[in-house]
Amino acid sequence: MEDREALSTAYRDIVAAVRDIGAEEEWLPTGCAGWSVRDLIFHLRGDAQRALVALASPAGTAPDTDAVSYWTHWRPDTEGAALNRRMTRISASVYSGLRPILDSYVETTEAVVYAAVQTDPGFAVRTQGHVMRAGDLVRTLVVEAAIHHLDLVVALDRPLPSAGPLRLVRETLDGLLGEPLPLSWDDVAYARAGTGRTPLSAADRTALGPLAGRFPLFG
Repeated sequence: MEDREALSTAYRDIVAAVRDIGAEEEWLPTGCAGWSVRDLIFHLRGDAQRALVALASPAGTAPDTDAVSYWTHWRPDTEGAALNRRMTRISASVYSGLRPILDSYVETTEAVVYAAVQTDPGFAVRTQGHVMRAGDLVRTLVVEAAIHHLDLVVALDRPLPSAGPLRLVRETLDGLLGEPLPLSWDDVAYARAGTGRTPLSAADRTALGPLAGRFPLFG
């Protein structure tokens, strides 16, 4: 699956997973500590808005990161990350329900996919203080959408992400690990363990050997 097609699939998967959930399900917990389903959709809308800006932000300089190394710059336990979690919870709570947030997410992600298709994958763009090629940006967006889709369905009886986006997650995690995973985890298990959502068991650590110290590969 081509990366831009995978992006469209990842976005559609998220919408399909939450489109008709009940009002009480909006407040169920997710795989992101402290965030409900509604909070996480609000965050995802913000990420789509960031992507749209990035695709229209020519860098004029050489890339300083790519679709794999991009994730090494993210530190989840900083003061800024904590503030973002709090502001997301407050902002999402202002809405009367999930529907207006989801409608805006749909509109924005459709614009992101269109912009991605129109942009040369080699075009250097700016995002979050870094410069990367548009094609690498698209891949990071697929990975974030797929990981957060898994977060969304932790307490919901809803479909998992499609195989194409999950494949890109595996490729990214392998890139961070430095080699293909030497375990027989499926894509979902690898995604959850590789991002720290699922802790490694003693057996996992034994099987991984020195590689266990690399986990989580990103959070």
